[in-house]
Amino acid sequence: MRVIPLQSGSGGNCIYLESGGTQLLFDAGISGIQAQNRLLEYGVDIRTVNALFITHDHRDHTQNINAFHRKYRIPLWMTMRTHETIKWKGIRVPENVNYFTSNSKFRFENLAIEAIATTHDAADGVCFVVDDGRCRFGICTDLGCVFPGLPTMLETLDGVLIESNYDPEMLENGFYPEALKERIRSSAGHISNYECATLIAEHGKRLKKIILGHISQENNTEKRVIATHRKILGRDFECTLAHYYTSTDPVEI
Repeated sequence: MRVIPLQSGSGGNCIYLESGGTQLLFDAGISGIQAQNRLLEYGVDIRTVNALFITHDHRDHTQNINAFHRKYRIPLWMTMRTHETIKWKGIRVPENVNYFTSNSKFRFENLAIEAIATTHDAADGVCFVVDDGRCRFGICTDLGCVFPGLPTMLETLDGVLIESNYDPEMLENGFYPEALKERIRSSAGHISNYECATLIAEHGKRLKKIILGHISQENNTEKRVIATHRKILGRDFECTLAHYYTSTDPVEI
């Protein structure tokens, strides 16, 4: 299984995953041209992608859905509530969408996919687990909180892209309005460096590859992400950081 984070953060999200000849994209928060060019750097033609799966309705994950579908003819998959909410927000999205439901398991080509409901403040947000029969990879950003079921799910994974969104001290002392700070810290927001590191320490024993993503530009730094994780997981802790504005080198699981 090969995973390429094409971009990760509130400025836009898009992740590429391939296994056994099946090629998938998750989220469309960057432009089609950006996705096309970044994939070409790694020898991937975007026109061969089999499907685009959407985690939730927020613009940094959906704003270019129509371009991906119209220009590259990529079939779309999302929940019905996510589809309806995207349209209500005025984002152009085709009508011919394939639906799955949150907290469900289904097959796509040679892959088993699980869509697990999160507590993030979206209409019907999910994180995904992709299983090719040899390994299991989780796409776990915009989680809201460490919700029931997340630790158990993490214990089954061989690889994960998980959010390490904010540093509590930076958030507390930052310029955000108090209401926004409360939203980020709440069960509808994101998980912090400390929460992410603790989750991995307690439930990530099986993990072979870890990608930390959705790192806040305003309330976090890569240095703080690494320092927090190494404090909890040890000085030898290794991971990949998904970049905020560009692609990250492929990770093989």
